[in-house]
Amino acid sequence: MSSAAAKEPKVDSTLSKGLAILENLAGSQQGKGVTDLSKELGLTKSNTFRLLQTLATLGYVQHLPDKTYAATLKTWRVGRASVENLNLRELAAPELLYLSKETGETVYLAARENLSVVYIDKIDSQKPIRSWNTVGGTAPLHCVGTGKAILAADYDKLRDRVSTELVAHTDRTITDLSALDADVKATLKRGYAFDTGEFRERILSFGAPITLPGGEPVGALGISLPDINLPEDGIDRFGALVSHAARSVSAKVGRG
Repeated sequence: MSSAAAKEPKVDSTLSKGLAILENLAGSQQGKGVTDLSKELGLTKSNTFRLLQTLATLGYVQHLPDKTYAATLKTWRVGRASVENLNLRELAAPELLYLSKETGETVYLAARENLSVVYIDKIDSQKPIRSWNTVGGTAPLHCVGTGKAILAADYDKLRDRVSTELVAHTDRTITDLSALDADVKATLKRGYAFDTGEFRERILSFGAPITLPGGEPVGALGISLPDINLPEDGIDRFGALVSHAARSVSAKVGRG
């Protein structure tokens, strides 16, 4: 290989700084000011302000009444389009049906949106007592099965971001970073995430990530049910089922 061919490709400095700002805002659940962004990203205030103005003009960032900046839904739509381009719903449909038939409970396909998951497909339980959420509904990453599965698969990248967003929703929600570290470690070891009623009282959920060949999560499969529906061997059985199904979808994503 020639020395010219071995050189790293040139990276446009302005573009990379603009994308760094956009990624930072997309990963935050609240707006940020010019000063905070410039400090976090190691940029000058003038450069940060100029890039924010460009992103705002293009529709990716909005200037809020409190003088902070936040990512817009245009950013979300670009990410959503990327998920759709993977044909994730089509690829996961057989596994979603399989999980529904095997468990009889509500099953979900989810993708990450900032520090939440959004449900992009589901099959409802036919049981009289069931869990429920809508396609398009969201939940925080740190307290539902699908979210915890995606979080664990990308924890090095997401840990700092989620550390300040550990809001309690029930008395079981993990709100301490060291406890979350331990939970992620357990998730990775067993191959699936388990929500013990951390988002909604007495609603359990299991999740496993759908990943690209390099390990990056692009979504997750989940099973959700009221705790009274959980059979005696349910934790191990449902965990194994969702893990197996997610691996199957991941293999198809990799071939695509």
